[in-house]
Amino acid sequence: MSPLKKFRAELHVHTVLSPCAEVEMIPPLIVQEALDLGINLLAITDHNSSGNISAVIKAAEGTGIHILPGMELQTQEEVHVLCIFDTLEQIQTLQKIVDVSLPPFQNNPDLFGEQFVVDETGDFLYREERLLLTSSSVSIKSACEHVKALGGILIPAHINRKAFGLLPTLGLIPEELENNPVMEISRHITIQKAVETYSQLSKYQIIQSGDVHRLDEFLGVNYFDLEEPTIAELKKAFLKIDERNFQIRHPNL
Repeated sequence: MSPLKKFRAELHVHTVLSPCAEVEMIPPLIVQEALDLGINLLAITDHNSSGNISAVIKAAEGTGIHILPGMELQTQEEVHVLCIFDTLEQIQTLQKIVDVSLPPFQNNPDLFGEQFVVDETGDFLYREERLLLTSSSVSIKSACEHVKALGGILIPAHINRKAFGLLPTLGLIPEELENNPVMEISRHITIQKAVETYSQLSKYQIIQSGDVHRLDEFLGVNYFDLEEPTIAELKKAFLKIDERNFQIRHPNL
């Protein structure tokens, strides 16, 4: 076995493609903020879209930061789930599934915010005209099946949050997620409080993400010991297999 490497991760990062993200969330500034904070593993997870991932990957070239392609999918049940992969080809396959599952609504920038696709320097390429802040027709069960078939990992997002969080929305963990190794809590709650509030979380690994929509929202409290920054290695870390490890560490604690 190769020596394990340490990764500080933020696995829920939006770009200017997400209408709720600030205009500062462009590839070079995302990468620079991660560098400044010592974060070397990012998942780019825009709402229902993967259009800016390749630009962030290009912006991160030569920096030592590894980018995982992802998406924050809004399911049929109005629950947000993170779908994270190793390759652009995997996320692009999921994107085709999501594209045909979205309702044919146009975005209203004045109401929801702009949806910009940019290049690696942050320069404007085009506007995404479809409304991304909407539910797809993909169910949680189907999302689990698609992500598993493509070799990714599915992580229910901010499961404690009233808006689009799994537990407040459904009131339970559905059967298809019972064997899922990990859940995400929001930045506004501690693990202890989350487990006290939702006792069913006690059997899961829990990550905490910034759900980064602006540069000052990076948390970077998820620490991994991995052979390499891949989905297979993340899964091993969540399950504590082959000395892989995961823990949440808050720098101020």
